[in-house]
Amino acid sequence: MNAEIGAACSDRFRPWRHWLLVAAFVVAVAVLMGRVVYLNLSHRAFLQYQGDARTVRSEIIRTHRGTIYDRRGEPLAVSTPVDSLWVDPSTFPLEEASSRHGISLLAELLGQDVIRLRTRIARHRERRFLYLRRHLSPELAAALRELDLRGMHFQREYKRYYPAGEIAAHIVGLTNIDDRGQEGVELAFDHVLKGRPGHKRVLKDNRGRVIRDLEYRVLPKPGTDIALSIDLRLQYVAYRELKRQVSRYDAASGSLVMLDVETGEVLALVNLPSYNPNSPVVGGFERLRNRAVTDVYEPGSTVKPIIVALALENEGYTPETEVDTTPGYLWIGDKRIEDPINRGVIDLRTVLAKSSQVGISRIALAMDGLELDAIFRRFGFGRVTGLGFPGEASGWLPGAALSRPLARATLSFGHGLAVTPLQLAQAYLVIGSGGERYPISLLRQSEPLPGERVLAETTARQILDMLEGVLAPDGTGANARVEGYRVAGKTGTVRKVVNGGYDHERHVAYFAGIAPVSHPRLAMVVVINDPTGEIFSGGHIAAPVFSRVAATALRLLNVLPDAVRRRDRV
Repeated sequence: MNAEIGAACSDRFRPWRHWLLVAAFVVAVAVLMGRVVYLNLSHRAFLQYQGDARTVRSEIIRTHRGTIYDRRGEPLAVSTPVDSLWVDPSTFPLEEASSRHGISLLAELLGQDVIRLRTRIARHRERRFLYLRRHLSPELAAALRELDLRGMHFQREYKRYYPAGEIAAHIVGLTNIDDRGQEGVELAFDHVLKGRPGHKRVLKDNRGRVIRDLEYRVLPKPGTDIALSIDLRLQYVAYRELKRQVSRYDAASGSLVMLDVETGEVLALVNLPSYNPNSPVVGGFERLRNRAVTDVYEPGSTVKPIIVALALENEGYTPETEVDTTPGYLWIGDKRIEDPINRGVIDLRTVLAKSSQVGISRIALAMDGLELDAIFRRFGFGRVTGLGFPGEASGWLPGAALSRPLARATLSFGHGLAVTPLQLAQAYLVIGSGGERYPISLLRQSEPLPGERVLAETTARQILDMLEGVLAPDGTGANARVEGYRVAGKTGTVRKVVNGGYDHERHVAYFAGIAPVSHPRLAMVVVINDPTGEIFSGGHIAAPVFSRVAATALRLLNVLPDAVRRRDRV
């Protein structure tokens, strides 16, 4: 009976409760919808800003540097995409998540001490960005991605690679970890190579992962490619032969510069010791120095042709003009200038062929100091070549001191002035080009740049013919001869200046030459600095390098041997 009464009461109140719940739900929905409408109308901008602030980010779109090529299209510097690892210290978990996913495994993969890594991240908890490792290898990047730690992110960057390594290091240079040029062409043409990064807005999830790109604000502009005048084949040959000789004589350093006589382009430029731009530089900044451009030396007898050029043009000399070198020495004040033997009366051609100090000094003493200074400057000494390399030295000329007889005499055989190997190569280019001084260029030229007349063409040709005599079997440059080709050049050997005086035990050996004489194509300078041992002359140390490099270079450039050229002409 009681059960029946309870069931009847329950049935009577059940519809009322149902409609009460429905009404409450409707009211709640109405309140929420009203709130949504209210917020959408009155706080829309604020809420949109707050949402974007948590999910929308602006990102830089990295772009690669331009590629550097040699004149034949061989890459000398290329950019490759790599990943860099960074963390958000404010969200990165410093405690172990598990035995597999944690900071211990991260430290192991990075090769770091876990305590130091944890301390480093904890010290920057207030920051939102901290690099852990730049420029990861693909294998390491893949292993790190598998950790999938919260607050750990990857950033796409570009790393520079140099296929030629140390062979072209001093020309191409290198970049720092931020992809900015630091040495060589990378620095000189950084404004052309670096390009311009872009910007975009992206949507990210709560773990910082990009869900989609929203808007490209600035499109990236890749760096511009450039083609150098360097021929990598010639660069390799020059590097190989110079290294062989520097090692053989245990020299402190060496440089070689090869120019194209027809255009003024640099075909090869080598320095030793060198470095590998793909690896951390070992041995300090000495290896980074581009000695052919930054280091200056007294050039020794290699500048004697310039004195002869002035004598031919302004003093009425001819190659057959006789010069009296008796008795084999010359006193200027208390300074004695001497030849190895008394050569007596010799002509101007023999003065060059035998490299007579007395003969060239007598010629210079008859000249005006202003004339001497002017001719050296016309050949390009005392000022930078305009190549554009960072740190290029201008060298030094005695200037007003040439009013003194001793200064004129010592200048005539290359003492009392300082030049770079590049300046000396440019001077010999003038002789080989028929008296024109072309701008020196590191970029490939489709046609020669306008030159400046330095010597009459007949004068330049006379000097070239006289310099060919230096390579006669009994000449000082016989070791520079190239089979099948007529070659002209001049040796030089100077004592090094140490603490204001000349060190009789330390020397710089030179050979500067032009090939072939019949149709000049190459002007080359070889410098071996501070060789050890009893043999140190330019004719014995530098000349053989010239011979081997020129022989290969002429064939690679398809320059016909003189015998073939004469046969074709007939």
